[in-house]
Amino acid sequence: MERFLSDRKKKILQAIIEAHIAEGAPVGSKFLSQDKQLSCSSATIRNEMAELEALGYLEQPHTSAGRVPSERGYRFYVDALLERYRMTSDEIEDIRRSLNDKLHELDDILSDASRLASSLTNYTSIAVRPRPASVRVERYEAMYVDPRNFVLVMLFHGGKVKTKYVRVEFDIEAYDLQTICRLLNARLINLTSEAITISLICSLEREAGHASPLVSPIVKTVYEAMSELDGGDVRVQGVNRLLEYPEYADVDSMKSMLGMFEKKDALLDLVAADADSDDVHIYIGSENTVDVMNNSTLVYRKIKRGGRVVGAIGIIGPRRMNYSKVIETINQLAEGIDYAIGDASDRK
Repeated sequence: MERFLSDRKKKILQAIIEAHIAEGAPVGSKFLSQDKQLSCSSATIRNEMAELEALGYLEQPHTSAGRVPSERGYRFYVDALLERYRMTSDEIEDIRRSLNDKLHELDDILSDASRLASSLTNYTSIAVRPRPASVRVERYEAMYVDPRNFVLVMLFHGGKVKTKYVRVEFDIEAYDLQTICRLLNARLINLTSEAITISLICSLEREAGHASPLVSPIVKTVYEAMSELDGGDVRVQGVNRLLEYPEYADVDSMKSMLGMFEKKDALLDLVAADADSDDVHIYIGSENTVDVMNNSTLVYRKIKRGGRVVGAIGIIGPRRMNYSKVIETINQLAEGIDYAIGDASDRK
């Protein structure tokens, strides 16, 4: 149906959305008639606004003549009417200086980018380290400490290393540990947690012989390490900025948002569900699968290294956010992160 909107309707819809984004109040025909770019009388604008409301692009929150954009109106604005925001030289310099002054770990780069995104846009920002598609151990090493204690070292796919101190309730010898370590490297490498089944554990115990009592505590430790790496992470910056918008004035709604930020699983699931494209993803209102975000918009872009998704940077704010600035900010930050971690890889 969007293709049947006249140019005048598109201009009026764009003017209403941008005025509502700026002021947060319903927009009336009298206000729009002062816009020289529209060149329309108040009566003509009122008629067009009524038709846009009938088509589902506008809503009338109460009996006043003012209208606000609907979710459908915002979606059409983002898809068809949005004009690119041009960042100032100072904003671009802030991004470059923050991300490129020195080499950081990826976690630090994402956190810096998230902090800067919140500052530049005045919305809440998120930095996401997604759950890996699969966590697999590539090699095991074990170090004997004493008859009841040893250290298990696990080298995971992707280079991550986990070291776990393990205490058992029975005496072991150093050669028991060597035996079980050889067995782990023969039978328990490159497997996901789902592939480590009860039958496989029983088979390991049979093959371990006198070292079989070690199988159960070691497998439990491996599961724990896998779960830690498989959890993903979401870091949130500028939560207090939500309080500046009347959309979050309701105490219960704000508590729900804070609960979502604290639990993080909903955001991790949402980011993981998307295709690993290089585009900016925009979820407006009910397009979010997270119920508490029905009155919010999430904008984010994934970060890749070596063709693999290693993180995401995003913005959460009211539906009437400044989409043009947010999208450009996320793109600039993502490109800066790509450059920074690319440089890091080249130096290795």
